[in-house]
Amino acid sequence: MTSTAHLGTSGRGSTADTPEHPRATRGRGPLGGLVWLVWRQHRLVLGVLLTAAVGGAVWCVVLRGRMAAFIDAHHIAGCSQISLVARCEGTQRAVTAFRDAYGPSLKLAEVGLVLLPALVGLFLGAPLIARELEAGTHKLVLSQSVGPLRWLAAKVALPAAFVLAAGTLVSTAFAWLWQVGGDEVSGSYWYSIMGFGSLGPVPVAYSLLGLAIGLLAGLLLGRTVAAMGVTLTAMVLVQVAFTQLRSHLMPLVTAKFGASEPTQVPDSSWLVGQGYHTSTGERLSDLPCRPNQDFDGCLRQHHVAGQYIDHHPVSHHWPLAWAESGIVLVAAVVLTVLAFRVLRRRHG
Repeated sequence: MTSTAHLGTSGRGSTADTPEHPRATRGRGPLGGLVWLVWRQHRLVLGVLLTAAVGGAVWCVVLRGRMAAFIDAHHIAGCSQISLVARCEGTQRAVTAFRDAYGPSLKLAEVGLVLLPALVGLFLGAPLIARELEAGTHKLVLSQSVGPLRWLAAKVALPAAFVLAAGTLVSTAFAWLWQVGGDEVSGSYWYSIMGFGSLGPVPVAYSLLGLAIGLLAGLLLGRTVAAMGVTLTAMVLVQVAFTQLRSHLMPLVTAKFGASEPTQVPDSSWLVGQGYHTSTGERLSDLPCRPNQDFDGCLRQHHVAGQYIDHHPVSHHWPLAWAESGIVLVAAVVLTVLAFRVLRRRHG
């Protein structure tokens, strides 16, 4: 209550007992007025978020150096446990040793980045407004010369800036780490659920969405625990939904092969579908031919002309990541605007 009461003397209007500090009373200092209040209220969570991001980034830098040294010493860059690349012959034991040594650390970093949006929504977004409404402290703030929209803007702006800075820092550091130890050599590919969700702009966009969902849930429900439950549920549903939609965000590449030809796409490609096709281009989803029968005769009987593989090559990674992140960011903006409209309708 002390910091909230302080807002009454540092809001938009000046007071009779502090005329000599007009700039401070208008809250125009770097951390004055509302921004300072928001920092005081949420400094623990914001501090933990930023500290964790800096620590995670430093850890990624150190881990990258160790991974690079191992890969260079054993000449296994771009090699997998089963590889058709000639220079990777005889490296299976070294690749296995690399995965045993650094695989758990890489997985831990992926899990942390995938969970980051839900954690932001739970411990920052949901309590942001819900705690104020639950305790009734918002009434004291709004009874001052501070308008409700200005109050909400300050409540959102500072946490959003911290989330953006922390998320960008740690995701950039992890992407730099991934350049050395990701995909073939680690066996953790960019298109996996953990790999895609932890690389580039994706965890940053989802973190901002988690903040927006928590903000709106807290404003509508007015109860911190209930808002946290709704936020967690919504984030899980959104992330699961995008795992199903992700492959459709840009056109697939189709590789075609002969009817009896071995099929192969690069290990780094995301294989989405495969099967047989006829001379007219029709795809056969269920072909009843078995290798222990007259396989070639069965293929001719069903007019099979060849095989196909639908996949996303590794060059599609960043376009897919930016496309998904853009959609998620638009959703975050829409939810934030909706929160402002709800507050305006309730408090004028």
